[in-house]
Amino acid sequence: MSRIGKKDIKIPSGVALQVNDTFIEVSGPKGSIKRDFFGRVSIKEEKGILYVLPVENIENQGAYWGLYRTLIANMIEGVSKGYQKLLEIQGTGYRATMSGKSLSLSLGYSHSVNIAPPAGISFDVDKTGKVSVMGADKEFVGQIAAKIRSSRPVEPYKGKGIRYFGEVVKTKVGKSTSKK
Repeated sequence: MSRIGKKDIKIPSGVALQVNDTFIEVSGPKGSIKRDFFGRVSIKEEKGILYVLPVENIENQGAYWGLYRTLIANMIEGVSKGYQKLLEIQGTGYRATMSGKSLSLSLGYSHSVNIAPPAGISFDVDKTGKVSVMGADKEFVGQIAAKIRSSRPVEPYKGKGIRYFGEVVKTKVGKSTSKK
């Protein structure tokens, strides 16, 4: 039995749910998210509380039960509060600026890297050069943050590049010449 699946989900005010046979749509002040649960769980709403229940004739039903309960809870939190990922840029001459709504990165290449925000995602750059990726869908925010990070990953010798806020990068010792 799934311990996570047994937990109920409280629906905050301002969030609307629409449950059909195989998909759920959650909408709130930060946006709207749809997800297909393929009939692997059943969803029941009573008095502002959402219950995710297992379907008996499915293999690994406990795993699906906990998975979809967590995914639905993340959807509800995303449309009510939103999610944010912070990225740091370290290196001489590396910087991020906003040009309109798109993000412009100077990362030591011969050209700047421009990233336009997809629907449901917004970028923000503060004075210290931290880039924040914000949106309602937790998975999508993480995917876009990973895409930005992959444009110049942290190199292990000097630690230059784009990293997640608070990420610790182990640095390697460079070559050393030995004198005899």
